[in-house]
Amino acid sequence: MDREFVDRMKEKLLQMKSEIIQNLIHEDEDFLELASSNDKKDLVDAASSDIDKKLLSTLSAQEVKRLNLIEAALSRIENGKYGYCLKTGKPIPAERLEAIPYALYTIEYQNELERRNR
Repeated sequence: MDREFVDRMKEKLLQMKSEIIQNLIHEDEDFLELASSNDKKDLVDAASSDIDKKLLSTLSAQEVKRLNLIEAALSRIENGKYGYCLKTGKPIPAERLEAIPYALYTIEYQNELERRNR
């Protein structure tokens, strides 16, 4: 894989990582604010607040998963395995990596996985 391309993807991954961490920090502050509001609420407000808490928790879980994928991609860059399908070993096209820098598989294998999981 072209070193210049890999370096560009590394910068993109590091930027994505930074953005996710900032979002998680902000979401955590929002979550703490929601959780600590002790004022009297009617049932509708309480239900709405509970939904907000669950939504923030779900968003955080998805962001943490994405952060783990980014960390794994950065690790593959360091050990020279970035850009190759983890299952087939074939190169992942640059266009796919541009769109999803932490892609694990070629589009063909990803499609096969999705068909199996239906």
